[in-house]
Amino acid sequence: MSPREELARRIDHTNLRTDADRHAIERLCSEAASWRFAGVIVFPYRVPLAATALRGTGVAVGTVVGFPHGASRAEVKRAEARDAVTAGASELDMVLNVGALLSDELDVVALDIRAVVEEGRAGGALVKVILETCYLSDDRKRIAARIAADEGADFVKTSTGLGPGGATVADVRLLRDAVEGRCRVKAAGGIRSAKDACALIEAGADRIGTSAGVQILQSLGEQRD
Repeated sequence: MSPREELARRIDHTNLRTDADRHAIERLCSEAASWRFAGVIVFPYRVPLAATALRGTGVAVGTVVGFPHGASRAEVKRAEARDAVTAGASELDMVLNVGALLSDELDVVALDIRAVVEEGRAGGALVKVILETCYLSDDRKRIAARIAADEGADFVKTSTGLGPGGATVADVRLLRDAVEGRCRVKAAGGIRSAKDACALIEAGADRIGTSAGVQILQSLGEQRD
């Protein structure tokens, strides 16, 4: 497998723009299939469209839960997760309840994650917990990552991409060490170059979430198969 192919298989090709219309999502899916990305991330409303477009390609269909603030009640997130899986999503990127974490309401944080993980497992979907690290001290990042791992999440993820900061090498290393191999790490937020993506992978990221996947791969100077 070439370096371009290896990188492509780690990328979640993402379009969570408010103005993303049907054509934008169809283009996203076409690019994902052509470049053989790991998956796409789209809004819940667009899951059926993406699932149809990507059927048989091996590209996963992902969506968001509790996006972008994470402030929905656990039962609302549970319902969102169940609906997404029913619609065809195989990966769920949920936003942790940041306000609860900052208030030391750790039981609320755990319940929040558990609700989505239970729905994900019931439907065969992976769950990634977005910590929104830009709002957290290093100690709280560790606490959040460990709770996510304790509750059975498949990934911890750095950012929504909408906060004041995104993925950093330091945060990826911290999260990797905090979960101690019990789940994987996804870096997202502000990743626009192959250099940045590769640095995050070297630091321990298993997935890269970006809307610039095509440009990143094109910058490597390799052609598609």
